Amino acid sequence: MSSGSNQKTLFQTWGASVSKNKVVPPKQDVKKAAGRRKTTPSNTAQVGRHIQTSLALTAPQLREYQLKISEAALFQNTLVCLPTGLGKTFIAAVVMYNFYRWYPSGKIVFMAPTKPLVAQQIEACYKVMGIPQAHMAELTGSTAAKNRQEVWRNKRIFFLTPQVMVNDLSRDTCPAQQIKCVVIDEAHKALGNHAYCQVIRQLGSQTLQFRILALSATPGGDTKAVQAVISNLLISHIELRSEESPDIQAHSHQRSVEKVVVPLGEALSAHQARYLQ
Repeated sequence: MSSGSNQKTLFQTWGASVSKNKVVPPKQDVKKAAGRRKTTPSNTAQVGRHIQTSLALTAPQLREYQLKISEAALFQNTLVCLPTGLGKTFIAAVVMYNFYRWYPSGKIVFMAPTKPLVAQQIEACYKVMGIPQAHMAELTGSTAAKNRQEVWRNKRIFFLTPQVMVNDLSRDTCPAQQIKCVVIDEAHKALGNHAYCQVIRQLGSQTLQFRILALSATPGGDTKAVQAVISNLLISHIELRSEESPDIQAHSHQRSVEKVVVPLGEALSAHQARYLQ
């Protein structure tokens, strides 16, 4: 999952005072707004077994932090902040699979900001959980309008960009009342009037019975931006890890950085000289 050069991790944004292995609660007003959306079974032990079963189906080695984050995401609207390569998509697939089993007539939505990311997530989720491809659909702006309603009616898991979701909600093509889980990739983009924000507002105006899972390695450049994402996506819980967090250190990847200076060459040097003049 890509991130802009001006993005920072939550630890960089909030400083060293943030505990590196504890959940950071959002402001009280956000918690109150999102607290109403509790749509999952109440038996925590049973849910834990369901998640462990889901993880065991695909994970060669069970990672404790993935189990804890997945369980939290089932009961609360959660922002998951994990370094790249540590399994945000895997966690999303486990959460989606549980809602897929719990609500046989419910719809699950995975939104990513670009078409290539949408296609990438379809493949990743299929490989992780093995949900039948016949139950999944990718919706793009090129999908004929007359076919869209049929796709929404017959499929259960949808991968699409937020703008496509906004359009389908506006046209009443998407059955908002049946949406049970919304996964938002690259959640740091949920600022201002971004399509992510429009989706959540439109869904919230029609139903309160859906869970939100937001994913980002770098959720904001400063505290104000992070709080805006939390508010716009109705987040009530944050699962935050850095590469130094004790429960993920064993799974962090060591990086070796080598600096290579490439000379401009005659043509580019000439252009540079003219520009500087």
